[in-house]
Amino acid sequence: MTHPPIEILGGMTADVFIRDYWQKAPLLIRGALTDVGEPVGLEWLKELASQDEVESRLIEYRQSKWLVEHGPLSARRFDRLPESDWTVLVQSVNHHLPHIADILWRFDFLPFARLDDLMISYAPPGGTVGPHFDSYDVFLLQVGGKKRWQISGQEDIRLVEGAPIKILQSFEADQTWEVNHGDLLYLPPKYAHYGVALEPGMTYSIGFRAPTQQELVTQFLIYLQDRVALEGMYADPNLTPPTEPARIAPEMVTQVATMLKAIQWDDATVADFLGHYLSEPKPHVFYDAPDEPMGEDDFAEALATHGLSLDLKTQILFTETEVYCNGEPIGTEAEDTTLWRQLANQRQLPPAAYPADFIAGLYEGYLSGYWYAE
Repeated sequence: MTHPPIEILGGMTADVFIRDYWQKAPLLIRGALTDVGEPVGLEWLKELASQDEVESRLIEYRQSKWLVEHGPLSARRFDRLPESDWTVLVQSVNHHLPHIADILWRFDFLPFARLDDLMISYAPPGGTVGPHFDSYDVFLLQVGGKKRWQISGQEDIRLVEGAPIKILQSFEADQTWEVNHGDLLYLPPKYAHYGVALEPGMTYSIGFRAPTQQELVTQFLIYLQDRVALEGMYADPNLTPPTEPARIAPEMVTQVATMLKAIQWDDATVADFLGHYLSEPKPHVFYDAPDEPMGEDDFAEALATHGLSLDLKTQILFTETEVYCNGEPIGTEAEDTTLWRQLANQRQLPPAAYPADFIAGLYEGYLSGYWYAE
């Protein structure tokens, strides 16, 4: 299958990008996305940063020291800032502004299961978060102003001890660029980079999920503990009186090891785990149910007239056999699977008269605030 050229990749196809750059090499695309809708101004970021449910940070570099404050950040705190040398970062802005969410979902040439969020950082001249690396893939879109990016494929990733953020002890740039509005920089995981604002401006950071093996294993074991149901109890009817009662006998170890071997899983189990885990909202994410919900008949009429759009915070993923929404399986009917997958891929449905069972499932999600038909 030949994929079409992608505008934000400078006319490159997804196949070429993945073959030559994805998790392999950095890429700078000039003028990749200049039409970003209404720019998110500093005042709007300050408003978001003041909210309890929004993750935000303020980073300053003063007198050779890194200073970090975590939100919520008050307007008074911003009033005390100097004219340079600071950066405010706000996570998941795509949860709050539809046109920012639209930018995030334009990266659909990569799996939604890997796509995380769109963070916006604002910095006046001199603002920086220092030379560092990320453990995940990231696209960095310059919006307004000008910034100098230095990048390095260095293997030395030792960090400054005691710093409140991850700062590289040593940074040696391989390449240096000045980026302007609309320029897009892609960096593979652990590729060192150092950005400094030359003019007031913003960076839209599109990040990708890259859980560690330890995190995946831990979450999988948590998933299993609610689903494993083994029969029987530990028993030792032929116990030999011990000469050392504090010793854990080899026979006990062997019996418990045999019990643990009874815990089994297959690819279907792992797929179900991933559906739950990857669509699960972050702890600070909540959904707003409608204050005066429509009845199901009125909902069906609204769906036929206006179509349906997912809430900005909603994530729908699917496997070969199941559809998952916000951490839970939907339990779809086989004949509705295509429609649920369409909603997952496109994040909206066009106006139409849909099957009754499908409407019933959509109505339940509507009552939970997962999507809207209006």
